[in-house]
Amino acid sequence: MVKQYLQPFAIACMQVFKNFVGAELVAERSYLFDQAVITGWDLFAMIGFSGGARGAVVISMKKELAFKLAHRFTGRSYTAMDDDVTDTIGEIVNIIAGNVKRGSIEQLQLRLSPPTIIRGSGHSISWLAGGDPIVSIPFKIYEHEIFMLSVTLEKKGAEHDP
Repeated sequence: MVKQYLQPFAIACMQVFKNFVGAELVAERSYLFDQAVITGWDLFAMIGFSGGARGAVVISMKKELAFKLAHRFTGRSYTAMDDDVTDTIGEIVNIIAGNVKRGSIEQLQLRLSPPTIIRGSGHSISWLAGGDPIVSIPFKIYEHEIFMLSVTLEKKGAEHDP
């Protein structure tokens, strides 16, 4: 099911970055995320879904990009991963999830969790059990930087999509 609903997440992500930080994104080829791979990202911002479907949307990035995005939001410069930086990235993922919830998948009547922020390198995230696919889309921003949008979503009672 996640493949069917991936496009609304990608579109919402592109709109949020354009409207809130004035950045044009270039979507790279999506792929199935392998939980066994350590990614090296410094910051993960996650929103969980429940209701007519269960799942999550996650944005992952290096700290330098998080500092840049927080600067665009607040006008202040950052060199450390403080609450302003994590709050900014949490708000970005929150807006993306909210836009998707109110948009094309409204029929699923999703409830959103508050953003969860994980910061620091050398960690991994265990996603939902059950084998639901996790699709990741790398996005280029500011010409040479990359962040990741990852989504898993399963409609309640739906069969697994191979």
